[in-house]
Amino acid sequence: MEANGLGSQGFPELKNDTFLRAAWGEDTDYTPVWCMRQAGRYLPEFRETRAAQDFFSTCRSPEACCELTLQPLRRFPLDAAIIFSDILVVPQALGMEVTMVPGKGPSFPEPLREERDLERLRDPATVASELGYVFQAITLTRQRLAGRVPLIGFAGAPWTLMTYMVEGGSSSTMAQAKRWLYQRPQASHQLLRILTDALVPYLALQLFESHAGHLGPQLFNKFALPYIRDVAKRVKARLQESGLAPVPMIIFAKDGHFALEELAQAGYEVVGLDWTVAPEKARERVGKTVTLQGNLDPCALYASEEEIGRLVQQMLNDFGPQRYIANLGHGLYPDMDPEHVGAFVDAVHRYSRLLRQN
Repeated sequence: MEANGLGSQGFPELKNDTFLRAAWGEDTDYTPVWCMRQAGRYLPEFRETRAAQDFFSTCRSPEACCELTLQPLRRFPLDAAIIFSDILVVPQALGMEVTMVPGKGPSFPEPLREERDLERLRDPATVASELGYVFQAITLTRQRLAGRVPLIGFAGAPWTLMTYMVEGGSSSTMAQAKRWLYQRPQASHQLLRILTDALVPYLALQLFESHAGHLGPQLFNKFALPYIRDVAKRVKARLQESGLAPVPMIIFAKDGHFALEELAQAGYEVVGLDWTVAPEKARERVGKTVTLQGNLDPCALYASEEEIGRLVQQMLNDFGPQRYIANLGHGLYPDMDPEHVGAFVDAVHRYSRLLRQN
């Protein structure tokens, strides 16, 4: 298989592995960069592709997911692709109905209200087969990427998924979900275990704990961290059992700055940072054994291209040249100018090469 440019599993061999090497903590010639939500509404071609279809129908179409994943790579020299999907495909696969309401976001018509509602959920062992369409999209995309860059898969962490399933959608306080933690700790752990069991056979690379900030250190250590750790440990064990090469894993806990030390020791090679954390302080706190990813304020992309260049230079100086993957501190917003995204990517590549020469 190797002779015709195909790697060991019949996928094209990787031509640019800078992102993977940075994730493993190996030296790289420049700082790799990708953007959360790089496959998104800020691209006119994305809006065109998505226009005709309901959101979750798009998620279920491997062809559409592949096209949306590749769009940003046609425009920008990014160092990784991230599969177009959604964290809520996992609650769907567990049997919950989720709709995407325009202007409002995801909505669960029948959220989990009582302990007995957990009986409605499907056996987590069936989730991977329910999500076959995601695996098809990943396979198709890896073939079409032709080894240009690595492809990142992702999932929502158990606590973040629980918040949607209990709240029935987005919430500014997460009061319903946190009420469960205080009033029904056992049922909460049961639900978080179901979600962990569902995620392990499914998960590839980046775990999003988007709602970490609603928990303080105590609730985080009790209801979020154990499951974050468990996912990493079990995904790695499964890869080993299957005889597959290890894959570096990324944990991104938005607003989870109070748990940086714990996250650095949770079994992930990369810790993603949002823009509220100072890079030098983060580096001091996590030590030298993990790679950091982040953390330009996404709104900095509203600045002029020159200013973006200055901000990137500052960020690269603060993080240092190695064990670092450049990214935004959260996802791209729909009204951002693609030219400014390009300026961000180019600035990272340009300045990081300069930094290494000096």
